[in-house]
Amino acid sequence: MSIFTPVADSAAVVACNTCRFSADCKDDGDGVRGGRRLVEALRALQQSDPRYASISVQEMPCLFACADHCTVHVRAPGKVGYVLGRFAPDAEAARAILDYGLCHAASDEGRVPFREWPQGVKGHFIVRVPPAGYVAE
Repeated sequence: MSIFTPVADSAAVVACNTCRFSADCKDDGDGVRGGRRLVEALRALQQSDPRYASISVQEMPCLFACADHCTVHVRAPGKVGYVLGRFAPDAEAARAILDYGLCHAASDEGRVPFREWPQGVKGHFIVRVPPAGYVAE
């Protein structure tokens, strides 16, 4: 039995659905994890705005970035990917993440010039991940 679930091999934001709500709280006042709330915000925004139709919103339990709550992995085939975290699980963060996802998808190799980064992702980068079979310069 595989631990993997097939998903679209396309431009995507993979959100940790089990992330803490914040640095201080595991869940919100209703007992819902921050990662679940961020997934809900990403999907709600994607469904309400056709600009984001090309970015797949995917989720999985634990990206192993537990020191940084509300984490996502922005990725696309053959491109450098990025893990970002420390987001509030809300619509504003979802918009910044999906806007960055659009920039990332439009880039040649996953490198988005800093001047094109949405303000809401600045300071949230944790790690960059080279595509399978490559290392980045």
